[in-house]
Amino acid sequence: MSTAIPGASASATEVELVIGGMTCASCAARIEKKLNRMDGVEATVNYATEKARVTFHGDVEVADLIGAVEQTGYSAAVPVVEVGDGEPAAEPDELAPLRQRLITAVVLSVPVIAMAMVPALQFTNWQWLSLTLASPVVVYA
Repeated sequence: MSTAIPGASASATEVELVIGGMTCASCAARIEKKLNRMDGVEATVNYATEKARVTFHGDVEVADLIGAVEQTGYSAAVPVVEVGDGEPAAEPDELAPLRQRLITAVVLSVPVIAMAMVPALQFTNWQWLSLTLASPVVVYA
């Protein structure tokens, strides 16, 4: 995502980079310092969002910016923002596997709790069904 900045010279460009490998705020400061040492580059790095907003003009290319970050020992990439028709790309849901495990645990736990708490639901050898339903909760979820 690169756009011209209003009020700046016609050749000024702004790009957002996704930074990987930062473990603390001093990492962000180190990357920012490295980028700002380049001629025609002004950068701010946000550790919390793991992104760098870089304004550059002149002979500087995005590949040069990525190279400078990688020389510092971190990874950098331009985020993928659009799909074919200009719609914003859906970000991958990192919590989907955990959400699936939670749903599985709830669905299997409710009958176990109900059988244990309501004597009317207890039938002969109900404990075995309870064990069968609880095992995936313990092992998987």
